[in-house]
Amino acid sequence: MAIKKRITIKTGHHTEMFNITPAIRQTVAESGIQDGICVVYVPHSSAGLTINENTDPNVTRDVMNALDRLVPQENNYLHNGKNAAAHIKSSLIGVSEYFLVEDGQLDIGRWQSLYFMEFDGPRDRHIDIKIIGN
Repeated sequence: MAIKKRITIKTGHHTEMFNITPAIRQTVAESGIQDGICVVYVPHSSAGLTINENTDPNVTRDVMNALDRLVPQENNYLHNGKNAAAHIKSSLIGVSEYFLVEDGQLDIGRWQSLYFMEFDGPRDRHIDIKIIGN
């Protein structure tokens, strides 16, 4: 069995990182699938997904600040548009994550959460979730 759900979010800043784990947990619980795999995918070339610590709010700030230093907004990029840095950050971070589903629940580490990363906002964004199993 497989189910797919699309979540739409509206980002509020040019760059931001926020926890989407509660929405993923809810989708897994509603799916009725007890054992399987949950795939989370962002169909955007200027956004990303990452798993990181969920207890210290400075972790998200540090990650975004480090990415800004690594890939500055202005850097004489060759490709057209003002979102070259966003495309590079998305390529570095990636646009998908995979989780196990065990006993009808998302199997994720105690100190981990899944974060959506906006690199070219604010925008309306989509997050696709597919859960495959039985």
